[in-house]
Amino acid sequence: MTLFRPVLSPGLRAGSHAGSYAGLLAALLACAAALAPPAAAQTLPDLPDAAVAHDGIVLLTPDNTRQVGPPARRLAHVVFPARSVPVLGGDPPDPAYAMLRRMVAAGQAAGNSGDLYENRDHSHSSLSHEAFPQLTHVRYDARLRAQGFDYGLPLEMLFDAPVIGNASLAQTGGPLWRSLPRLALTMKDGAGAHLLFQNYASGQIHVFPEHRDHDPEYGDLLPANTPYMLISQGSSGSDRPHLRALAMILAAFRPDTKAVLRETGLIAPTVQMVYRRARVGVRSRAAYLSGGAHPSVFRDSDIALARMVGLANSILPGEVPPMVRLAVLEETASREGVDHFGAPSGEVLFDTPSAIARVWRSRRGRRVMVVTAAGTRDPNGRALRFDWVVLRGDPERVTVQPLMPDGRAARIVIDWQEPRPTPGAPDIVSDRVDIGVFANNGIHDSAPAFISVLLPRHERRIYEPGPDGTPRIASLDRAPRPGVYADPRLFPETPWRDVYRYDADGRLEGWVRHRADGTTEYDADGNRILSRDARGVALETLAVRYLPEPVGGGAVRLREEAVPPAQ
Repeated sequence: MTLFRPVLSPGLRAGSHAGSYAGLLAALLACAAALAPPAAAQTLPDLPDAAVAHDGIVLLTPDNTRQVGPPARRLAHVVFPARSVPVLGGDPPDPAYAMLRRMVAAGQAAGNSGDLYENRDHSHSSLSHEAFPQLTHVRYDARLRAQGFDYGLPLEMLFDAPVIGNASLAQTGGPLWRSLPRLALTMKDGAGAHLLFQNYASGQIHVFPEHRDHDPEYGDLLPANTPYMLISQGSSGSDRPHLRALAMILAAFRPDTKAVLRETGLIAPTVQMVYRRARVGVRSRAAYLSGGAHPSVFRDSDIALARMVGLANSILPGEVPPMVRLAVLEETASREGVDHFGAPSGEVLFDTPSAIARVWRSRRGRRVMVVTAAGTRDPNGRALRFDWVVLRGDPERVTVQPLMPDGRAARIVIDWQEPRPTPGAPDIVSDRVDIGVFANNGIHDSAPAFISVLLPRHERRIYEPGPDGTPRIASLDRAPRPGVYADPRLFPETPWRDVYRYDADGRLEGWVRHRADGTTEYDADGNRILSRDARGVALETLAVRYLPEPVGGGAVRLREEAVPPAQ
């Protein structure tokens, strides 16, 4: 099976600033501490030998980059010799180009000197040297290319300079087909999301097409929303307009503001804020704090270059907004073998500082989370206020209650709900609840942080009110539903339907499982009932577990078996 191919259209194939390095190391230490035991996450290397750019190209090798970790990545320290080239090439008709040229010529905008561009699809869909002459293009030598450093998801290399990049690729064959963003967000133990956060904290933003993952045919298949990348609506070439916008935003920052952004590790969050705040239709703060401003996938028709250039250039060094950092304090527990099956990690997809994701596997009809943003710090010491906004989902079934006067923490209650149209794209169905968290420093709102909960659309669930009014499950059919897609990485095939029983006080007694070959009974702890007495009391039970069983092409089906006796 070919894993990654250029995505054409459906059905076709085809630096130099030492202070910024200190900020990057701090960001890496913070992220590494979340990925490894503290003792393993304390040491990072000295500055690697410089990779010196020449005529707009920097060649990276194992000799001029250095391994950092955990997890193991390589770090490039790029030096940019002075060059006298224009910020923009050609003469596009958009007035934003003339505006940016004037700003750079007057010394009011930094331009793209010191910025990197990385193409990761072997130039299948690339940004030309001529369009942005000041950008330095990243190249890899044969040794790094042989290890895949130049292709696919950007999970190997970190840079001490701002980076924009793209890869018009997708995994197109077999049951595990998916876009690169969905591939990253469904990696085991959240590894992909953690690495994308590292990119975000070090100033990297890449653009990837959604290729079949955000269309009327299947709906929005992205399991979570994050600010760590941009996803373009469409297939190959759909990423280029967004790359141009990112390059112009980076170029439009004032020189002193850009220096602060690099020093504080806020390049990528501030670029994301500008890109989202200045899009077509986002004309007010209320519009920015709404689902329409923060979709999973972005259309090129909503790019407003002049507004993006103007907003980026207006940000003063003392007004830079922070990056929101979240942490879960409490949440509803889910028991393997009782509430959900075949997922030892439970319902956690990933926990990263600016994006938290859950998969609703549990039978429970209501989930509660308490989340804090108290770890957020303003780079200029400004007081912060936080807004928690339901960006996606049924507003009648999602409640967000701030717990502090400044909103630094909130209690979130989500009831089970049916799919709804995606904000801004009513022909695309969404199975996700998104809550955005924004920090305001009195002048600017930050880029969003996200809390996402993915609901399994393929399941048929019936809930009824419990004694206390909380929804409780009556029946749950997890079997595949014809015509409804279920990501096999997240939802192994589970060919049965459970009907639940409760006592007079509303406590769970157990359930009856209906399979194609008959029925089986289980008690409230998930044990299989083998026999009952004349009064119906269980006499003999068997502890069981659920194991994934390959069914071909990477897809799996759950198999129930007895728990082996302890040795």
